[in-house]
Amino acid sequence: MDMNELQNKSVGLVLSGGGVRGMGHIGMLKALQEHKIEASVISGSSVGALVGALYAGNRDLKDMLAFFKETPLFKYNFVTINKPGLVDTERYYPIFKEYIPFADFESLHKQLFVMTTNLQKGVEEVFSTGELIMPLLASAALPPVFSPVEMNNMLYADGGIMNNFPSEPLKGKADFIIGSNVSMVREVSKKEISSSFQLASRTTSLMVYAINRQKIRSCDIIFEPVELEHIGVFDKKAIENAYTIGYDHACRVLEELSVKSQ
Repeated sequence: MDMNELQNKSVGLVLSGGGVRGMGHIGMLKALQEHKIEASVISGSSVGALVGALYAGNRDLKDMLAFFKETPLFKYNFVTINKPGLVDTERYYPIFKEYIPFADFESLHKQLFVMTTNLQKGVEEVFSTGELIMPLLASAALPPVFSPVEMNNMLYADGGIMNNFPSEPLKGKADFIIGSNVSMVREVSKKEISSSFQLASRTTSLMVYAINRQKIRSCDIIFEPVELEHIGVFDKKAIENAYTIGYDHACRVLEELSVKSQ
């Protein structure tokens, strides 16, 4: 692949879910920026949708990291007793609005597709027009921690439940598709599957990975920093580490591609 040629093509970007591991997406964006590669259309699920919205709003990388560092995952006064879930997702609305100050999708600088799960119908739903913040809240509302978000009299939750690597909305919308997947699986020891929680977590990861594997492989470039597997989905202390892992991995992949294209 000719890297110079890529700089002149329309680029689509797929960003997976993965909690704090999603900081790897921001590191990847820094590497793309350094290689003068910019996407014009983005599709994201869960944390990928949030990073995608910040990117589509032309926020710089420091602002992106600040958003995740400063947004509290669990705030005592956000705890809900009236809704399913531990935390009331809609209480995050003003925090999201501060960092993503756009009234609707149409106001963004790049086209964005946000994957959500309609819990009542049992289907995935993509949002790309109209009000922006509520679909973003829904896409990142991971059960059972965060409550579902109500839109159009329906309950919506994390896009990753049904589609953690939403490449479908980009079909026919870009010459070149770049994928960033931060929900990969590695071989684990028996000790790492020694509790009910670890067992549930492992089987969920395997199902998500298997369902999306073929789509991931079909991307023109894929970034999958396996080292992120060691970082917990809710481990806020690992934000900088996940960012660095994503950046270093993307740099290596792009350098290898640059060498091959010479």
